[in-house]
Amino acid sequence: MTNLSGKTLFITGASRGIGKAIGERAARDGANIVLFAKTTEPHPKLPGTLYSAAEDIEKAGGKALVCVGDVREESQVAAAVESAVATFGGIDILINNASAISLTGTESTDMKKYDLMHQINTRGTFMTSRLCLPHLKKAANPHVLNLAPPLNMSPMWFGRHVAYTMAKYGMSLCVLGMAEEFKGKVAFNALWPKTVINTAAVKNQLGGIAEVTHARQPTIMADAAHAILCRDARSCSGNFFIDEDLLRSEGVTDFRAYQVDSSLREDQLMPDFFL
Repeated sequence: MTNLSGKTLFITGASRGIGKAIGERAARDGANIVLFAKTTEPHPKLPGTLYSAAEDIEKAGGKALVCVGDVREESQVAAAVESAVATFGGIDILINNASAISLTGTESTDMKKYDLMHQINTRGTFMTSRLCLPHLKKAANPHVLNLAPPLNMSPMWFGRHVAYTMAKYGMSLCVLGMAEEFKGKVAFNALWPKTVINTAAVKNQLGGIAEVTHARQPTIMADAAHAILCRDARSCSGNFFIDEDLLRSEGVTDFRAYQVDSSLREDQLMPDFFL
């Protein structure tokens, strides 16, 4: 498959950042994008809402459906899935992008923060996958893509921020388990960036800085996701893809266009927290 024309993508956490970028890239092919998130009003520190994202999707050439909801609430996710199917006739692709992050040690992570990360990252990914599966199994080339890191049991990744690592690895374990469970029926893959990505969530974790200059833009993740989603679901499943490595395998050699500051050398970019 060369493009995503006519495909329906259900994207969680789609109002900004990587989720929105993946939607816009698919929209350029003429895809239908179901935008599921909570953000209906502009946030004082985070730009973009579901409605501004929908406008950008349609400007890019796609059709947008706004579904307001919290990925922690089963009834709200179920209602959004039913609305997607009623509007577009099915779901071809699920992007589990919604995520909460707190790069804090054990004593600095209160239980409210812990619960938020586990409910959104691990539980939200499992639940949304479960609710979309009956529709995905009817699709011609069904893909589930989790924005999750490759599994690595090195204590280093746990010692720094064990609560967040556990929550993100829960998303990775969904890929590992569901790829096996639905082998030959629905593809489950993970995608993770090689460098830090210039998103609002990352800026806040780095102290609320205005620009993450030693980073790449979300478009690199969007292009990598597009390459995965165009592959045959029956033969491309259970992979933990890294954006740059995947795009190099697709023939991309110059990555400067993805950089926030194109004058920097590649070795000056900030590696991702998990790599």
